[in-house]
Amino acid sequence: MTGRKTYVREIARNLSKFLATGDVEALIAWLVAESGLSGSHANRDLITAFADTVREYAVADEGDCRVLWSLCTELAFVAPEDAPAGGPHEVLPLCGVLGIAAIGSISPSFTGAALARLQDASLDRRRQVREAVALGVQNLLAARQEETVAGLEGWIESGSWLPMRAAAAGIAESDLLGEPELADAALRLHRKILIRIYTAGERQSEAFVALKKALGYTLGRVVAALPGVGFEYLRQLAALDDRDVRWIIRENLEGDTLRRQYPETVRHIQASLG
Repeated sequence: MTGRKTYVREIARNLSKFLATGDVEALIAWLVAESGLSGSHANRDLITAFADTVREYAVADEGDCRVLWSLCTELAFVAPEDAPAGGPHEVLPLCGVLGIAAIGSISPSFTGAALARLQDASLDRRRQVREAVALGVQNLLAARQEETVAGLEGWIESGSWLPMRAAAAGIAESDLLGEPELADAALRLHRKILIRIYTAGERQSEAFVALKKALGYTLGRVVAALPGVGFEYLRQLAALDDRDVRWIIRENLEGDTLRRQYPETVRHIQASLG
């Protein structure tokens, strides 16, 4: 497998050529050739190396930043017909999504636009593209926490299940233990999402099911970061007569995150679920 340093060197070489000539074909051909995509597994080293290199170039030159923004936006929205799920060309939208987040993380003037583009990409029917959005959310939270949290609240208010899934996954996978304010925000966002779950009439769509499955582990990560208020919230949810909410609670209680650290508390809440 190609090493990360080699990826960075080759991406830098191809990006330099693109910025100098405007010819993107060599970069695209190289990314596709190196994608290593096989079914459900993306080449994480390659796409993160692309994002990191884009970030370095964007920081160095404002003009290049604008050009790279346009490039990443085009890549992020390559249609499924042209980049089918699991095929080598799927690396293009994956790189584009993380490139958008990278630029949004270093340039305040692009942060809002990055969040808007990621929200659009979260609706993509390709699962790996949606996973890349969650990773992009993590990157934005690490650099632009306040603006990103506000943007994620807007995703939830949109009422669309897949952006909610990306918001929950992205913030739950962030450094909640090291960032108390971020943990508070994560719990607040999960509360808002669970309210929408509880009041939902339509629960059969693939998007709803995807969100429910994600909440089956993300909520536990949030509770682990805030065990006091977190477990109290789980007790409140356990009192609701709602099959989907109860499924989410059970999944989180059965996971290692909470069961190993708080076995007695977990058993008590499980008993209340019946």
